[in-house]
Amino acid sequence: MALRPRLARISRRTLLLTALGVASAALYAIFVPVHVALYGTPLPLAFLLGVALCAAPLLSLSRPRTAIALFCASAFAIPLIAEADRAATAPWPWSVPTIIIFVIFVGVVTGVHGARLGIFPLAIGTIGSLLAPLLRPDIMAVADVTATATADLIVTASVATAAFVLAILIAGRVRVGAELTREREHSALEESRRALVEERTRIARELHDVIAHSMSVIQVQASTARYRLPSIDDDAVREFDDIAATARASLTEMRRMLGVLRTENQATELEPQKGLDDIPALVDTMRRAGLEAGLALIGADASTAVPAAVQIAAYRIVQEALSNAVRHAPGSAVTVHVQADAASLRIRVRNDAPASAADRGIGHGLRGMRERTQLLGGTLTAGPSAGDVWQVEATLPNDPEHAASEGIGARGDDTRSGTAAVKENP
Repeated sequence: MALRPRLARISRRTLLLTALGVASAALYAIFVPVHVALYGTPLPLAFLLGVALCAAPLLSLSRPRTAIALFCASAFAIPLIAEADRAATAPWPWSVPTIIIFVIFVGVVTGVHGARLGIFPLAIGTIGSLLAPLLRPDIMAVADVTATATADLIVTASVATAAFVLAILIAGRVRVGAELTREREHSALEESRRALVEERTRIARELHDVIAHSMSVIQVQASTARYRLPSIDDDAVREFDDIAATARASLTEMRRMLGVLRTENQATELEPQKGLDDIPALVDTMRRAGLEAGLALIGADASTAVPAAVQIAAYRIVQEALSNAVRHAPGSAVTVHVQADAASLRIRVRNDAPASAADRGIGHGLRGMRERTQLLGGTLTAGPSAGDVWQVEATLPNDPEHAASEGIGARGDDTRSGTAAVKENP
């Protein structure tokens, strides 16, 4: 992502240099013969002054002050060395090539270095050209030269001022666009970092509340087996001690893993993980946020028989489905149906307004629900259903250890019929 803006900046710089180089070369090729033929400028002076004028826009990119001094000195000298009889029949004190170079120079200095520096060539060039009629009265003495010189000065000052203002506007627009691009890149980076931290924290909480808790129970049961079961022999005691030691080592490794997953500046969250009993509060929160939501929770009295990992996954699936309904189908009515029994936990979330085709498969919500369901060996369908509604339906077995082992095999071989298949409607 960072390479593309860099290439864009390089291409813009190359385009500017190329355009300035071509324009300078073309104007130089025109300037020399025009001033030699129309103004009687000596050929060596025409070459030198032409180089100074035409090279000034390119030089201003890196050395603006030197370029301003070089340009203003050359522009001031050119009308003073013109022959009086020839200058009276051509635009004077600014020739047409000189006017074009003046406009380009003012625009480049202003656009690249800002208005504070761009005002200097505009002001110095305009004021300096006013001195030419005072220093060359012989030219002004020719009939009708005063009128043509006045018109020449007015046109030059007007066009250069317009170039100055236009360069300010373009430079401001480019600067604002660059700032917006940087802000968008920064926001996207921060959003990705925040999502990563949240996901790592969620994983750490689930490891702590589910896996670590189970390992602690195993360790306690194995350590106290000799006292609770005095009839066991010494070999069994040693086996239980080995089990307890392995459990303690696993808990130590778990704590290290949690330390890696959690960021240094993040405090440990002491609130227990959410489960089935927390789904009504979740729906009430969505209702207070303006969502028209209905809830049917069947078999809630059996929720204590549902494993903790299944309850957490069910809560997260309902939470993500409701969040998707709020984001992608605002104002629609949502129904949540959760049914728990001895074999499995079934979840169905429907909203009236279908999600647009552009929203399907975008983001991490559906992928997160798939991964949670797949990990537990369940099934998930998410997509449009009959009646132009969007439906998320999941079935989570209440024996996730056995189902997940079958699901891993099913994921490795699509020809096997495991319960871990995760489907999404087209």
